[in-house]
Amino acid sequence: MLIRRYTPEDKDQLFLMLIAEGPEWSDYYGDTSRHRYEKALDSSHTYLAYESDVLCGYARCREDDGFGVYVYDLLVAKPYRGRNIGRRLMEQACLEFPDQAVYVMSDVDAYYEKLGYAREGSIFIVNLPEQEKNPQA
Repeated sequence: MLIRRYTPEDKDQLFLMLIAEGPEWSDYYGDTSRHRYEKALDSSHTYLAYESDVLCGYARCREDDGFGVYVYDLLVAKPYRGRNIGRRLMEQACLEFPDQAVYVMSDVDAYYEKLGYAREGSIFIVNLPEQEKNPQA
């Protein structure tokens, strides 16, 4: 298992992995959002997990000027789940930022609880852009 930083050359393989996960990840690979997500990848700390030549997982993080590191996205491809790849991807952020707290933004709380991570706060939606309120519009 190799974990390394994302480069733009990884873009196509990463998007193929997102597409393979199905509509749940379409906010990142859809026609109107792919370009925005490519920009987000370029401005984030993104780690990729490879098994041989196969991309099997990734974590996208942002550093908040010394106030913590936030894991926004974590995905392990279905055939590779249960091998601690997700944990290892998040631990990479801990290694890169040893003097900062690392937080994960979750919509799968049971997974992080299973790993033994403590809950710290919540996320609330203040406002959604109109296109996200009405995706069919």
